[in-house]
Amino acid sequence: MAIDIFPAVDILNGRCVQLVQGKEETSTTYGEPLLCAHRWINEGANALHVINLDGAFGASEKNVELVRHLIVETGVEIQLGGGIRSPDDAVSWLELGVERVILGTLAVRSPEAIGTLSKEFGPHRIMAGVDARDGEIVIEGWRKKAGDFLLWANRFEELGAGSLLFTNVDVEGLQAGIQLDPVLRLLQQTSLPVVAAGGISSPEDIISLRDIGVAGAVLGSALYSGKITLAEALKVAG
Repeated sequence: MAIDIFPAVDILNGRCVQLVQGKEETSTTYGEPLLCAHRWINEGANALHVINLDGAFGASEKNVELVRHLIVETGVEIQLGGGIRSPDDAVSWLELGVERVILGTLAVRSPEAIGTLSKEFGPHRIMAGVDARDGEIVIEGWRKKAGDFLLWANRFEELGAGSLLFTNVDVEGLQAGIQLDPVLRLLQQTSLPVVAAGGISSPEDIISLRDIGVAGAVLGSALYSGKITLAEALKVAG
């Protein structure tokens, strides 16, 4: 089964950056977000994973115009998260043309929002974020733990989410490979499509995820550093 590849375009203070394990002080800057987006599209990407990091850290008003411009300019499938703190925030992005919104903190703080948005826009446009550290879901910019990630995944599915984004914060940004076990456990727990992020650093990582049935993979730090190329990733995606 083929696996979708999502190059990450993470935005902090108006720039495209990559962080290590979600820590703002570790940021490495890679230039203009729109230029980064077009680079990956020119290299063959047909989808992007866009995160408004300022929103994730609590400044949801930052980067709105920049992200809006990126959505309109690229014309490719975009899944977007970061700073979506209310159903109205989610509606704004969906109406603008984002293919799907990623609900992280909102999904935990106000789980009923998943059902409300799923009914209005369709489950396929609502992705619940399962960001995990030490087996617990983490929210509010990955700064607070909020319980067993598998139990939350079950609840998100029951509430009407159409897919899950699983980010293994333990290995995110380290460029040292994936941990397959928590991904396997999640796949055994849910029937929803799962997009994996965190630690993906080689074609072998993508093959492993593809072979166990993961629907998509997000490429971040390893892609920007050149540890893996987009061409390599697309070649093994199937």
